Amino acid sequence: MDTQMILKSRLLAALPEGILERWLPHFEPVDLPLGHVLHEAGSNLHHVYFPVTAIVSLLYVLKNGASTEIALVGNEGLVGISLFMGGESTPNRAVVQSAGSGFRLDARLLKEEFELAGPALHLVLRYTQALITQMAQTAACNRHHNLHQQLCRWLLLSLDRLQGTELVMTQALIGNMLGVRREGVTEAAHKLQSLGVIDYKRGRIQVLDRAQLEKCTCECYAVVKAEYDRLLPQGSVA
Repeated sequence: MDTQMILKSRLLAALPEGILERWLPHFEPVDLPLGHVLHEAGSNLHHVYFPVTAIVSLLYVLKNGASTEIALVGNEGLVGISLFMGGESTPNRAVVQSAGSGFRLDARLLKEEFELAGPALHLVLRYTQALITQMAQTAACNRHHNLHQQLCRWLLLSLDRLQGTELVMTQALIGNMLGVRREGVTEAAHKLQSLGVIDYKRGRIQVLDRAQLEKCTCECYAVVKAEYDRLLPQGSVA
């Protein structure tokens, strides 16, 4: 098992050494290609996933098939919180937004650790509180702020979960994540490009001026980042 790669998961790296050692033989490396669905809404969950170089989008799916993103999960967290919250299943779909790799762990091991009511439980519950904050702030942002601000927030949250300053993402996929039409994303992206904040070519978004990007977004990004930094160990991301 590649321990160094596991430690690139900031949540796993924050675990006490004894707990991580018990889990090490049970981690399964997984490839997470773009568009791969980790679980569908309503399905029973048997594993939790720890993205390392990938980003997973949590989507709420309507009966007509339309969907909108409610949260992002990267190397700061895990996918599958309903397993230890007692629900066993979730109304959300989890789909890979940015390709990469990660690890998964059998749900039984996590539940056994939680029954001990030790530091692993407290760490993951703090992460869950931060994730809930992200979900709530996303809902508020989608209701009260314009698409330009929403796109900036989304780009910043994604950047915080990636190494480097480039995202591989089509405008159609961004529109699906934000629950808006592609034309709206195109207009917002062109505005950012005209300001010299990003360079967008063939499904690749290069952030050229992060400081300006932060000025263009609404307060929602800062609220989420502050909560992650408050609840999780130093070096965590928004």
